Amino acid sequence: MQHRIIVLGAGYTGAIAAGRLAKRLRREDVAITLVNAEPDFVERVRMHQLAAGQDLKLRPLRKMFAGTGVEFRLAKVTGVDVDRKSVAVVDANGTEELAYDTLVYALGSGWNAQGVPGTAEHAYEVAGRPGALRLRERLARLDAGQSVVVVGGGLTGVEAATEIAEARPDLDVALAARGDLGDWLSPKGREHLRKVFGGLGITVHEHTAVTGVGAERVATADGKAIPAAVTVWTTGFAVHPIAEATTLEVTGTGQIVVDRTMRSVSHPDVYAVGDAAMVMGPGDKPLRMSCASGTPTAWQAADAIAARLTGGKLSTVPIRYFNQCISLGRKEGLIQYVTADDRAVQAVLTGRLAAVYKELVCKGAAWGVANPTLGLPTRRRRITRERTAAGSAVRALV
Repeated sequence: MQHRIIVLGAGYTGAIAAGRLAKRLRREDVAITLVNAEPDFVERVRMHQLAAGQDLKLRPLRKMFAGTGVEFRLAKVTGVDVDRKSVAVVDANGTEELAYDTLVYALGSGWNAQGVPGTAEHAYEVAGRPGALRLRERLARLDAGQSVVVVGGGLTGVEAATEIAEARPDLDVALAARGDLGDWLSPKGREHLRKVFGGLGITVHEHTAVTGVGAERVATADGKAIPAAVTVWTTGFAVHPIAEATTLEVTGTGQIVVDRTMRSVSHPDVYAVGDAAMVMGPGDKPLRMSCASGTPTAWQAADAIAARLTGGKLSTVPIRYFNQCISLGRKEGLIQYVTADDRAVQAVLTGRLAAVYKELVCKGAAWGVANPTLGLPTRRRRITRERTAAGSAVRALV
């Protein structure tokens, strides 16, 4: 019988993990199913571009995985039972339970309203395509001179504010940050960020905590009100809630606790990758939620699963950072070089060259999904008899 591998979520990490497994294992030995609620692969790192009115290339998942040995299943995951080793899904034909031998959990994260009053009712987000399209439609209806406030001074907020301001110079764009603008950057990085913001006419409200969101304004902790015909909420991400509802060991934020091979510490048949996993990086610091973190976790998980199933050598490659790539509209960018544990160093790349660099990184990330072994030659290996027999015995008892 085939070893059943189910991958939940077809973002960067889930799609890469599924494709890499198909490159590592013999097709007659495994049945790999990739489950995703949307029919297309979404370039999440470009959602601010989509929101600002740019059209992105459609990448149908069914076409992407045709002929690879991965079966794509268009369905929404509604539950996971890690003790019964089954996944509940719903699609156009109704509900169904899918049984697995190995599960790769890559459901990722969405926007985090932080419990701030009015956010869910009035704010917009760019954590996924539905939210970005909703914001796009709202921005298109704004008249000249109307105000847009981006709440959150991190990477997502900075990219969203600059993209919107560049695309719609007729709008009054502002950004509200809890600390200094770009306070995680080097002095050179902060200086360039301020220069670009000034050139785009973006108002910055520093040391400003937003405590409420209304239909036409946001309220701050110091009692002030900032006009906002549109509020864009970018204060962080929250992981998909399904893992927390299982018996998996998770953190207080709902991330699955894994070892260095991305294997669940409580359920060895489950692997977690990307934002869904609590992964420790250099200096025993948790990796931040990002494509830069998620891609190597997908490589690690796929290679570990293949090694364990085929009796191959199990290896782990340290995950480290090299830079932070920030788009500041289509003409400007900022590449902040960092230490292995993601602390800014003095060196930066700015201007048009940085914008080209960031664009190449985005294109490379999408290419990496379609080429999960980075174009290197691979050999599909057979699952060992011991593994196949063990899987059959377990299924016979169920």
